Order: sequence, then structure tokens, then C-alpha cells
Amino acid sequence: MNRDSNSTEIAVIGMSGRFPASKDVAELWDHLIRGRTGIKEVIPRPNSRLPSDPNYVAKAATVEQADCFDAAFFGVLPRMASEMDPQHRLFLEASWSALEDAGYRPDATPGQVGVFAGSHMNTYIFLRLAVDRQLREDLADSFPGGNLNAEILNDKDYLATRVAFHLNLRGPAVAVQSACSTSLVAIAQACDSLAAESCDMAIAGGVCVTFPQDQGYLHTEDSIISPDGTCRTFDADAKGTIFGDGVGCVVLKRLELAIRDRDPIYAVIKGWGVNNDGGDKGGYTAPSISGQTAAILKAHQRAGITADTINYVEAHGTGTLVGDPIEVAALTEAFRATTDKTQYCAIGSLKSNFGHLDVAAGVTAVIKVAKALQQKKLPPSLNFNQPNPRIDFKNSPFYVQTSLTEWPENRVDGHLLPRRAGVSSFGVGGTNAHIVMEEYVANPSCGADHEENSAQLIRLSARSEVALERMRFELAACLESMPAKLEDVATTLGVGRKPMPLRLAVAAKSCDDLISQLRNEHLKPTNSASTKLAMVFPGQGSQHVGMAQRLYRLDAAFARHLDQAALALVPHVGLDLRTLIAASSSDAKQIDQTIYAQPAIYMVSYALAQWMIQQGIKPDYLLGHSVGEFAAATIAGVMSLDDGARLIAARGRLMQTLPNGSMMAVNLSESQLQNILPSQVELAALNAPMLNVVAGPVEQIDALEKRFESGEFGDDVTCRRLRTSHAFHSAMMDDAIEPFARIVEKCRLSAPSIPLVSTVTGKQLSEHEATSVAYWANQIRQPVQFSAAISGLLAIPNLLFCEVGPNQALTTLIRQHSLAGKQAVVPLLPQAKQQVCDQQHLTDAIGRMWCLGLDLDADKFMSSSGASRPRLHLPTYSFDRDRHWFEITEPLQYSSTSIEEACVEPANGTAEGLNGLNAGVVTTNSPDLAIRLVQQQMELMQRQIYLLSLARTK
Repeated sequence: MNRDSNSTEIAVIGMSGRFPASKDVAELWDHLIRGRTGIKEVIPRPNSRLPSDPNYVAKAATVEQADCFDAAFFGVLPRMASEMDPQHRLFLEASWSALEDAGYRPDATPGQVGVFAGSHMNTYIFLRLAVDRQLREDLADSFPGGNLNAEILNDKDYLATRVAFHLNLRGPAVAVQSACSTSLVAIAQACDSLAAESCDMAIAGGVCVTFPQDQGYLHTEDSIISPDGTCRTFDADAKGTIFGDGVGCVVLKRLELAIRDRDPIYAVIKGWGVNNDGGDKGGYTAPSISGQTAAILKAHQRAGITADTINYVEAHGTGTLVGDPIEVAALTEAFRATTDKTQYCAIGSLKSNFGHLDVAAGVTAVIKVAKALQQKKLPPSLNFNQPNPRIDFKNSPFYVQTSLTEWPENRVDGHLLPRRAGVSSFGVGGTNAHIVMEEYVANPSCGADHEENSAQLIRLSARSEVALERMRFELAACLESMPAKLEDVATTLGVGRKPMPLRLAVAAKSCDDLISQLRNEHLKPTNSASTKLAMVFPGQGSQHVGMAQRLYRLDAAFARHLDQAALALVPHVGLDLRTLIAASSSDAKQIDQTIYAQPAIYMVSYALAQWMIQQGIKPDYLLGHSVGEFAAATIAGVMSLDDGARLIAARGRLMQTLPNGSMMAVNLSESQLQNILPSQVELAALNAPMLNVVAGPVEQIDALEKRFESGEFGDDVTCRRLRTSHAFHSAMMDDAIEPFARIVEKCRLSAPSIPLVSTVTGKQLSEHEATSVAYWANQIRQPVQFSAAISGLLAIPNLLFCEVGPNQALTTLIRQHSLAGKQAVVPLLPQAKQQVCDQQHLTDAIGRMWCLGLDLDADKFMSSSGASRPRLHLPTYSFDRDRHWFEITEPLQYSSTSIEEACVEPANGTAEGLNGLNAGVVTTNSPDLAIRLVQQQMELMQRQIYLLSLARTK
């Protein structure tokens, strides 16, 4: 069969759901491969009259916490949550999780994302209608155009659009309804929309949750309902199925786009077919061989495959003596169009595990097959002993898959093909759906790995500490059970999760390192706040051999910026400063020479700032200490990199030619120092309220140092000589001012594009100052007003300080200010003496700032290689679910007529006598009693439906 030229292959890139006895897809798959059932025995509720019926079956297949919802997460008010159909709530959470499983941030997914979904009949509202007068009035008022809230929160029409609203999705949002085949039809509709390029990605699925839960059911003779709560698909003893609850959805994308975007692909949908039986059958609810056959053939034709290349079929499999033979006959007829092979294709049905999930059945089948293709395993179909005598398996292409086996390679006529499967779902009313799925065979990874291990930033966030705690342990467990590259983990969590208030960030060098840190009991979350960023650039004295060298080797983006700055400096310095930085410690004195120290600090600081900006971390304020002001001015656009390199090299060269001097830090205030400074010694830098720097000739500084050490000014006064060769910002710099001014005149100066705080004035640099030759020339001579500049910035609420340069001198100075306790200070690089990898320190610093509230552009914050990385299937958000249930708003009225009296079997096959409610009532304000009475009313309704069905068959 030739491939249809119009066919489009669709990738399944995300999945999520909740199923009987399974809280997620992982547990579902574990139950399937272990051959477990999700059908459970139930204990009848007190005062329930169902168990007294001879047709009562005490079995159920339900999802846990169906009455619970994380309303705060989605911004839904508690009252609205309690009034909303739980099916809407469950599907909303599942949709969020499915997008995260695909590696996409749900509320910021790129492109047009569609939603195609359906739900079962809303039974929750039946319970509420019985006891909530206000709801009845609201529903009555909703037509036409009155109070629509009750309708919007409960009607099927709003399921898909609710997801689109809360997840900020802008593709087509369509409610799909075709009874039991709803969710598979929704998947087919999503595939059509993707193939037509009406959307770029789509969520498709369905939900079926009924209330009251765990109450068992009444079996009806000769119906599709099992008399013992067991579904025996294809078996000779098949007598029907049990209806169960579930919610499931998949995220779909055109295969070529999924490969391009390096999405995590479970499986591929190659073809799909949807039709209706029409009227040519025994009745509205009867299945049709011709209709099912046509849908299957349509899927094969669209996929461009022959039936002999399909190795497995996930059947609708209702487990009835009539339905199963019709389904196998239809499959056989469709397969016989292209193959005459027998018993080569496995067949099974998850209804044998969980019963019929109704609206959610089709999507759950797709999830099962997608996992089976990904894991290359065929799970068993349960409860099969002897084949249904009406099914001719021997002459069909099929055999029942009764045990867990490896999925064998798909060799056809000597050719190795991907493993393939079909999935069927047929709805009451005749809407048939079938899809063909295929194993995804990935090309070898093209991501580059580093020879050295570079630290990766792993970020987790949640709305509560409890949720965050669960998430970090779930991630650790996941990484223990699956092979993963750390860079891919970082990428997935970085771009595929929404940042939330409570945050954790870990700088890890390997997955084992990450697992260990995640399990560290001392790892605590940070409560983030809206934060602005001030980059502060250090001055001379911060330079040292080896600064940023490991970062240079490990991070290609940083290396590019450092290379750019180094090459810009070569013509003006006369050598490549990268060689000085990489020199051995025995050559450390050369880097301390002013002619090299100043441009080296400028080069490293510039590269760090540009690296941050490239990662999407943009500063709100800039500030530079002495030499650092030139790096800040370059980042602010006051001067270009070429001009900045020319000026900083000239500045260092001119200073180097001046007579040697000395500088000393003293822990006294400005006023205290002014009163004791000898002639020729000046205040050169006012760094903190009680820490300032003096400068002058070496002899005078030596003499002053001895006076401090002698205790002349107090035993608590200390001093420390700085690693400088000259007395900067003192009269000893005067001879450099005019020559430097002539060089500044040759540069183009502009107004700052980012607010730049001057350490000459202590205030924000004006356009006039920024473009003034005199300002930059005299900056050599004027004392550094760092303390005044920092004090002004500290007054700005929620301002985060980041030291952008080698060492941590400015971090120490900022923390000595009185307001610094209210603002965080984070150095990008470690102290010179710290035995810490600078790349890991930088990664950890970015993580700390993110935890404090710094916004990171997830798409720009790439791995250190700068290459696109694949997304992974990782644990998704752990919702904090609370019970949201209706409240009684009126005294409950309940008929005094007994159920036996109300449910007298109607005579002559009519429905007369089924309205057994009379004027006698009892009232109660007790919630427990009210619930029991409501349950009795529901049992009465079930009994009435049962008797009506008998009447219709007579």
C-alpha cells in the first residue's frame, strides 16, 4: 500500500491521567505489566438499600480523591470549585500535568495549542439538585441569558474552553462528544487539526467520573453490565463489563516539529479513521461490522501501511458474547484487505483490568499502547481462559495476549519496521474510531557533552512547602530509575515549568550529585518576591591568577564574550590578557601590575555581565567601583567595547608610569579619618560607614599604619594594606588627568541606556556627566563614593545586588551597610582563596538569585554548551488537593414512600407507577442524614432506570 501523500504523522509527546487504583500514568503502566486489576470490592454504605437487591454487585472502579481539587493553584474560588463538575476539575489538572510531561510550561506554551476533550454526563449535579434550592434557581435563571454561572461550571460544552482559559492556550478549544468513543474521537479531531496546521500542538482526551462513588451497581440481565464485576474480554464466559472512572489526556504535535524541537516522544500516530454506522443495523445501540471495518480501513489507508505490519491491537473489548465477536470480525475483515496471515497479531483490552472507562476509555487505551511501544513490552489481557465460541481466532490474524512479553521486532518480508499497533473505540450510537500507532525510533543524540563536568542549575518551585517537598523526592526517585543527562534535566525543568513563589535551586555536577542534594534534609525552600537587579562591578585589587578560568573552559557563551573583550584589549595592552589569567601562581605578580590588573578586571567583569544578559538576566541598575565604573558604563552603552578597552588600557598605562604609592583600608568613619590624616594622605574611597580607604606616598602610609598598630587611636581600630602599586584617587594621580582626557576626547560617549549610579557623585549618572570628558578624566582623581551610591540603592525595595567580577570585595562592603540586611547580595564568582569551581559557583549564584525572585528568561537560559537540548519526561507538579463539595442550602425533603412502593414494576410494559413520590415528607438539617437521603434518592433513580429498561425490552 502506498503512503497517502496527504498523511501527516503525529507525535505523542505528553501524557497524564488518573485511573482506577492508579494516581498517574506510571502507576497505570505498573498495574498493566503486573496484570493487576483496578476493580475493587466496596462496602455498602449504612442504610443503603442496594445490597438488598438480588442484582446488586459490590464492585467499583474509581479514581482516588475525585472530590478534591487544587483550587488555589488555578485561581478558582472555593465556592466555585465546590459548584464545578469534578470532571472539569480533574481534566484541568490532568491537562496541566500532560503539558509539563511534554516539557512545556502550561501557561506559556509557544504557538497555537488546541484542546479537544469530552466528559461523561454530570452526575455530581444530580446530587446537588436534590438538596440545593439555589442551584435549581440558578439553572432556571440561566435561560435565556440570566445567571450562567451554574451552567458554565457544570455543562460539557465548557470543558475544553475552561482548560484553554486556565492554561492560556490559544488554539481551537472544542468539546467532543460521541459516548464511549469520545476521547479517541477527540484524539482523531486533534490529529486533523494538527495536520491542517490549525494548531501547533494539542491536548486531547476525556474524563468520566460518576457520583456517588464506591456504591456498587445493579446488574441488568442481558445488558453489557457484568453480573460479578469482572470483564472477561474475548472469553467464553464473557458476560459484560463494569463501568469505571478515569481521566486521561495526551499532548500531540506534528512529528517533524516534535523532532525539530527535540520533544520527548512516546509514540507516533500514523493514521486515524472516524465514521458512524448509520441506520443499517439492528438498533441504535447495536454495533456494526461494516461500520467498524470501514473506520479501521480508513486508519490503515491514512497511515499508508498494510495490516501485516501491525503487531498488536488494543481492542474496544466490552467483554460481551455478542460485542466481542462483532469486533474481531470487523478487525479480521479490515486486515484481510491487505494480508491473509493468521494468528500473528496480539490483541487485548484494558477493560479486563479496569472495566469500561466510558468517555475516558479511548485515551486510556492510547496511553497504554504508547507506553507499550516506548517500553517494547506487551502487557497481558486478563481473565481469558477459553475463547468465545463465536470468535474464530484460529482463522483470524489475532491471538489474545495473556502474559507480559517483550514486544518482538517487527520484521516483514525481511525488512525491519517499527513496532505498530491499532487502537479501537466504538461509541453507543455508532461513532467508530480507530488509530494506527507506531514506535518512535530516535536518531542518535546530537547534543555535545563536555570533557569536564559542568554544573547545571536544577530549579523546582511550588505554591506550598509540602508540594515542593514531594516534588524534590519524586524527581530524585525518577532519576534513580531512568538514565538521563543532567543538561537535559536542567533544560526540561527550566523551560517546562512555571516559576512559583516557593523555590529550590541546586547546582549539580551529575545526576548522582543532584539526587544526593535533593535528598538532603537541610535543603530548604526560599520564598521569592518580585525582584529588581543591581549589577555592581569591582575595582582594582579583585584580580587574581586563574579568575574565571574553569568557567572559560566549560561555558562556551562566557568564553565568547571573554574572547571578544580580550581581543579588543590586545592592541592597547600589547599582549593577550588571557595568558596572564591562565598563568601559574608563580607569575601572579604580573597580573597585579596596574597596567594589566585594570584591563583584566574590566575584561572578566564585561564578559560576566554580557553572559548574564545573554541568559536573559537584565540589570535594572549598574554601579562600578573605580575601575568597575568603566565596565558598568560599557554595559550601559555609554561607551562601546572598543572605546572601553581603549580607555581602561590607557588609564592603567598612565597610572603605571606615575610614582608608586600605597593604599590602606581602615575601620573608621569618614569624619574620624579626616581628623587624623597627615598631609599627603587622602581619603581615596568611602566604602562603608565604618570602612574607608586612604591613599598617599608609601612612606606616609607606612607611618600611619604603625600608629594604628600601636593602638594610638584605640585597640579596636584595625587597618589593612591593599594590593595596589599606586595611590589611586589621590593627588598622586593628578599628572594622569590631562593625558587621559585627550584620549577620552577621541571616544564616542552616549547617555546610559540602563540607570548607572556614579561612584564619583554617589548619585545616578546624568546624560551630561556620562558624555563629559571632564567627568571621566577626573574619575581617576576623585574619591570613590561607593558607600553613598550603595546607600541610595539600598533604599529601593526588593533590589537584589549581584557582584559581577572576580572575588567578593564589594559583597563584603555592601553587607556592612545598615540596610543590607533587608537586601540580598550575591557574588557571581568565588573568593580567590576558595577551592571552589567558579562555573559551579556561578551556577549556584544564579540559582540563589532565582530563588529570591529574579526572573530568568527560560528560553535564553541554556545549558553551558549553548546547544539545544532535548526535553525529558520528568515528574510534574504535585497538586495540593482539598475537598470541594456542595453544601446543603435548604432543609431536605424526602418522600416517605418506600423504595419498594415507589419501584413497583410497571404493568404491560409501561412506565406507569414509577413516580412514587407523594406529599409526605421528612426534613433534616443534618448533613450526614441529608447525604444518606440523597443516596437513597439516587438508588431510587437507579431502580427506576432499571425498571424502565425492563419495560422497553418487553
